[in-house]
Amino acid sequence: MEDVTFDSILINAIFKSVWSERALEREKAEFNDVLDSEAGAGSSKKIRPTSANANALKLSCELLRLFVTEAIQRAAAIAESEGTDQIEATHLESILPQLLLDF
Repeated sequence: MEDVTFDSILINAIFKSVWSERALEREKAEFNDVLDSEAGAGSSKKIRPTSANANALKLSCELLRLFVTEAIQRAAAIAESEGTDQIEATHLESILPQLLLDF
């Protein structure tokens, strides 16, 4: 099997997208809380940008590579036991619950 690699720039972009989305959700929730109570009128939190250093991105890429490799191997074993040489969505669906528990 060919070795899978993940681009750290892509992983970083995905992380930033999720962080931005969550920051907006938090801001909306905090804004609604301030509107609901008069006590929060003078409070403010400093919002710092979230980032990941190079080692964290490297580790995330490696974890993702291991996760995908393990998923492919488990799904291939199921497909082989069913007498087919092609992995289908149903094979991935059947291994996913245990795979998530194992990781």
